[in-house]
Amino acid sequence: MKDIVGQRFGKLIVIKRVENDKFNRSKWLCKCDCGNYKIIAGTFLRTHKTNSCGCLFKEVHSKSKFKNKKQKEFNRIYSILNGMKNRCYNIKSKDYNNYGNRGIKICNEWLDKENGVDNFYNWAINNGYKNNLTIDRIDVNGNYEPNNCRWITCKKQCNNQRTNRIIEYKGKRKTLSEWSEELNIKYSTLNNRINTNHWTIERAFTQKVRKFNDFK
Repeated sequence: MKDIVGQRFGKLIVIKRVENDKFNRSKWLCKCDCGNYKIIAGTFLRTHKTNSCGCLFKEVHSKSKFKNKKQKEFNRIYSILNGMKNRCYNIKSKDYNNYGNRGIKICNEWLDKENGVDNFYNWAINNGYKNNLTIDRIDVNGNYEPNNCRWITCKKQCNNQRTNRIIEYKGKRKTLSEWSEELNIKYSTLNNRINTNHWTIERAFTQKVRKFNDFK
């Protein structure tokens, strides 16, 4: 039996021989570069079927998951940029009237043919991008550009839409959705009171919610 003590196999250094297994195969105590010890059959070492204590597989698997995650992240950001282009420059887009037709544009930095995608991706990553957020223009009449864009939840974005009705009450200006949260009254209830039953803001905001539908 060839002595392989001291030899390296992948991340493993053979320390000493130990008792054979039940199949009479030679077994060796090895130290992995990560610091762990493991007993491995000589045939697995010589055929390079085992190259670590198991950490190599975990490392490769972890890198693969990270790579896949980054790829999904890139794909979503790329898709968001394409969506912006579609809204602003594709006259056949259902959203063109609310964007391109109103003069909303995308800055040259993000439109650049060679570096535009990378520029937008880097801006997104460095400015709060997360997979559950959407891009939003701070000034709804402004362009898509670094100083006028941010990453927010869909709910907040809805509150920033130019079509939202802003209601002023007791010195505060909020959308109906925001008032719904503050007053702890369902949005549908407030909307029905104000837009269907034509209640005054004071009455709509202060009357207690009944078990059944509000009456006129």
